[in-house]
This record gives sequence, structure tokens and C-alpha cells, in this order.
Amino acid sequence: MVTAPGPSHAAFNVVELIRMKCDRVELSDAQIDWLFAAYMADEIADEQMAAFAMAVRFCGLSRRELDRWTRAMINSGDRLDFSGLSKPTVDKHSTGGVGDKITLPLVPLVAACGVAVPQLSGRGLGHTGGTLDKLESIPGWRASLTNEEMMRQLEEVGAVICAPGAGLVPADKKLYALRDVTGTVESIPLIASSIMSKKIAEGAGALVLDVKVGSGAFMKTSDSARELAQIMVELGQAEGVTTVALLTDMSTPLGLSAGNALEVEESIEVLAGGGPSDVVELTVGLAREMLAAVQRNDHDPAALLASGAAMDVWRAMIKAQGGDPEAKLPVARETDVITADRDGVLQSLDALAVGEAAWRLGAGRARKEDAVQPGAGVQLHAKPGDWIPTGQPLITLHTDTPERFTRARQALANAYAIGDYPPEKQPLILDRIA
Repeated sequence: MVTAPGPSHAAFNVVELIRMKCDRVELSDAQIDWLFAAYMADEIADEQMAAFAMAVRFCGLSRRELDRWTRAMINSGDRLDFSGLSKPTVDKHSTGGVGDKITLPLVPLVAACGVAVPQLSGRGLGHTGGTLDKLESIPGWRASLTNEEMMRQLEEVGAVICAPGAGLVPADKKLYALRDVTGTVESIPLIASSIMSKKIAEGAGALVLDVKVGSGAFMKTSDSARELAQIMVELGQAEGVTTVALLTDMSTPLGLSAGNALEVEESIEVLAGGGPSDVVELTVGLAREMLAAVQRNDHDPAALLASGAAMDVWRAMIKAQGGDPEAKLPVARETDVITADRDGVLQSLDALAVGEAAWRLGAGRARKEDAVQPGAGVQLHAKPGDWIPTGQPLITLHTDTPERFTRARQALANAYAIGDYPPEKQPLILDRIA
């Protein structure tokens, strides 16, 4: 890229900056700072910022530009400070997938090892589920905490899963809403800066990224996922945050459920020492990375998970946020069962199709303002490699509104294949980037 001359602050003009980026001219730090300051002050119109985002999607950002872009987003709002806590802090972020309930058992597991985990999470949109939606299926649980409540809970319980405050990276909130309706979500620099600005502003001393790869993930190929992971690791390290990323498979749903209350129930099974093997494997693998990032290698997460110590932290965390950990979870009023039409081995089960079915049943939302059904979702009775006899339940659909079954079945029409031989086993954790 060509480095642009640095005009004076008064000479900055958003139309000129758009033209420069379209011509692959590298913007100065001052220009990037001004762009965000002017946008947050409503001096730049949404259509102008959308045009700039589209230019970034097609022309990219240099590494220096991306560092400054991310820092400008962080500086648009508050930055949390956990230095007053008596224990180290580590956070985890997943790029999203189907059946990805890992945060629920992982946070209390790491907290049971004497580490504070401030997990600021989001809601689902489209086929990927949201952690807050899942937890809100627990009667009484609340997502919104003040900073003081968060600090107290981290000190006393060690674990918090809550919504980010309005003052945390407001530039990302404003820009993401614009990207969502202008076709500019799918840009690796914009994805990386969106994720990392929030995670760095959250203030944890270390961060472990779970970057999903496959049909049910945002990144469909290993190359694109690896590029995103590498950029995010570098952004975190540049801001002094110990950062590591795992690439994990999302071609098949995680666990045996996709849906809010269904995933909470499965997470509780994991905390009780059971649950699907893939959920346990990834929970323990991420816990080991999180503990290593804060030099707490004196605990074995697998043994702690089996001991029930993490369940104690889970109950305390839910109670601290007003929830009743003993309450019965919501159950959908209607179910519909898809059965195997032949004997054989389940060859494949497409994560994207399962996620879309759960969304169509009411577990997800098409727009941010939409409500979700806490009991809706998809329950799986087999995973690839399992033998299935003719007529055995393969998938159970759950919803309060049975008219949704038709479209959910349509989403699953080509989602699975049954054959005569076991498929080649794929690893769950594909790579590690640090």
C-alpha cells in the first residue's frame, strides 16, 4: 500500500477518506482517529460510514491501520480494570457455532481453579445461538450487572457471565449494526477489530479464542479461520493481553442439542461429570489453555470437572445473578421426531442445517429485537459414526408453535447421510495459534 500524506485535522473529509481507501491508500493514525471521533459525534452519516466499511471489505486494512482502527474503537468508550481483584483474570471468546454451549461449563470450571473469569457475552442472531439467551431460560437469571456487581461477584464467586455495559466500545455497537444491514459483516479486518476491541476493553489479563471452522461457523475454510485467528492473536498481544487461539471444528454441531434451555440442560450434565464427549473435550481443552495463559498449571481441569467443584461455582454464579439453579427449565409444548429411514452408520450431520432448523423452530432470531422461545430447538440422538437401525429417532424438534415444524424439516432435508461404513474421524481441535 501507498502511505498517504497526513493532512491537517481541519482538512479531513470523509468522502476523501473513502476515495483513498478505495484506491488502497493507507490512512494515517490521525485520519483513523478522526473518522471514529466524527462518526461517534454524528458528523459522519451512516451511508458514508457504510461506504467506508465496504471499501475496507474489498481493499482491506494494513496491519498498522488495523492496530489503530482497533484502538480507536476501544477508545470510544470505557475500559474495565480488574487490577484490584485478588486473583488473575482470563476471558474466552468463541466466533460462534451450532450447539456451542461451551461457555456455560467452562467459566465455572476455570473459576474453580482460583482464576476470575469475566465473560461478557452476547445474544444469538441467525443460526448461531447466544449465551445470554441460553442463560435467560433459567428462571430469575439476569444478564445486566453494574460494574460494581461484576467486581464483587468476580471476587466472591470467581465467575461472571453477563451483558456488556452500554459504555463498552460504543463504536463497535454502532458500526456493527450498520455492517449487519449493508453486507459488510464478512470482512476479516472488521471481524477481528470488532471482536478484539470488545475483548481488550473488557480488561482481562489473558484471552483464549475459539475460532470455529466449518459449515456451521462464520469461517468456512481452515485458511480463512487461521487468518482471522492470527490477526486477533496479534491484536491482543499488541495491547499487552496474553492471547492464544484454537481452531476447532464446526462441521458437526457440538454436543446433542441446539437451543436455549436444551443447551443449558446439557451443560449441567457436563458439570455433573457426564454429557457428550465432544463438549467435555473442548471444555477441558479450553480450560487448560486459559489456566496456562495465567500460569495456573497446578490444576487438572478434567479432574476438577469430574469432582463436582465446577458445579458448585455454577450454582453460586447463577444465584448471584438472581437465578434459581434448582428450577425446572422451560420445555417446548410440541415435539416432532425424525427417524432413520434405513439401517446404517450416520455418515455426516451438517451443523449449518441443524442451526437453521433450531432458528426456524424459534430458538434464534432474524432481527435483534425478536423474542426467542426458551424451550425451542433441536435434540440429536446420534452423532457421525453411530450405528442407527431403521425407525430409530434421529432428531427431535422442539417448539411452542407446531406450524414451524414444516420449515424446520425442510432445513434438515439434506442435513444427514446414513451409509454402510463409519466416516473418517475428524479431530475437534484442529490447530493452536499463539
